[in-house]
Amino acid sequence: MKRALTCILFLCVCLPLLIPSAAHAAASGIVLPADPTQAYITLGILLIAALMFFTEVIPLPITALLVPITLSLTGIISAEKAFSYFGDPTVVLFMAMFIVGEGTFITGFADMVGRAAVRISRGNTVLLLISAMTAVGLLSTVLSNTGTIVVAVPMILGICLSARISPGKILLPVAYAASLGGTVTLVGTPPNGIINSMLAQAGAQTFTFFEFAYIGLPLLLAGLLYYGLIGHRFLPDHPDTDEELYLAEETPRRRKKLPHAMLIFGFVVIMMASEAMPLTTAAMIGACLMVMTRCMTMHEAFHSVDWTTIFLFAGMLSMSAAMTSSGAAAMVAHAVVSRFSDPWLLMAVCCLLTTLLTHFMSNTATAALMAPLALPIANASGISPLPLCMGIAMTASICFLTPVATPPNTIVLGPGRYSFLDYFKYGWPLQLISMLLCILLIPLIWPFHP
Repeated sequence: MKRALTCILFLCVCLPLLIPSAAHAAASGIVLPADPTQAYITLGILLIAALMFFTEVIPLPITALLVPITLSLTGIISAEKAFSYFGDPTVVLFMAMFIVGEGTFITGFADMVGRAAVRISRGNTVLLLISAMTAVGLLSTVLSNTGTIVVAVPMILGICLSARISPGKILLPVAYAASLGGTVTLVGTPPNGIINSMLAQAGAQTFTFFEFAYIGLPLLLAGLLYYGLIGHRFLPDHPDTDEELYLAEETPRRRKKLPHAMLIFGFVVIMMASEAMPLTTAAMIGACLMVMTRCMTMHEAFHSVDWTTIFLFAGMLSMSAAMTSSGAAAMVAHAVVSRFSDPWLLMAVCCLLTTLLTHFMSNTATAALMAPLALPIANASGISPLPLCMGIAMTASICFLTPVATPPNTIVLGPGRYSFLDYFKYGWPLQLISMLLCILLIPLIWPFHP
């Protein structure tokens, strides 16, 4: 009941902001939909889905499946478009890496890595947490943060198995570290590339490869310090997960297939790191090889896929398309930013709006939506577009309050046995810290008036 009341209060506060102010439309350069009917329907579906996610009145996958169903029935997007995202490359990547990860367990590869890590850390939970966050965060600076987390999860589960630690104590901060690490370079996360491409197309000054690190590294360091000093005390400890781990430890392994699993896993990691082939292709080859070399059976491969993750991510991708095509996202953006003129307030509102949108849309889609708004807003306000663009890029990636905000958040949902509300409970302090750092530091690094 308290969750429902909180969500209703949130909706009551936000709904007035959705009324567009036509007087400011020309100044902001934002094109509003001629007929806002579809936009309001889309926003209504989004708000109801948010309420259902937070209250969990029905299972999360069912809520996610109802989103494309409702969008297609109301004619916001076609049924073909609404359900096409179940074949999205990222969704296929998730499925393939679940299979590859399970293969490392069945052959004992993950156990071996876990025991080695436990020896190094001597079973200290905080040291394990910081080590895992640091490794994943640094790898994500130059590799895909999605690719990094999908190959890291089975290793971390092996560590938790050997140390008899609940995965819930480790996986969520590691997912956050993957997102934070992605903010450090141009290629770390798609929003950074989108922002730079938009600036280049407009003939404006662009950011250099490592220029993102001026704010990205402080954000990553803040995440490490928070969870290392304070945050680790509040992370969930699920007894049922521990019992499952202990049972898994006693399950017989196919040790004879260990070399095959190591080679397959190494191949997938190298292909992803070198970008010699697309992430999805490399993962699918790895999944096929796990079965072909008899590291696992087809039955085991099918059962290794976490369908909650698949349905949740694929279902909400349709909302990204609907928000853009209906004009709902542009209407929300305009309704908020057109009410502010002070550069610092404008910066704060752009960051806050991006954060709100990206928690229910893909961060790539949110960046693609917000990036074109930065230049006209900056021009209308007479300020440099760089701080606004950097703020949008960063806040599109630093989203920790829902499992659908980023692929890393979604990937750890099942393995960590998290609920939808867990992300808000354990991520809001880091969300607040990161937002404040962005709003305070970015204008100092990239001034409004250079």
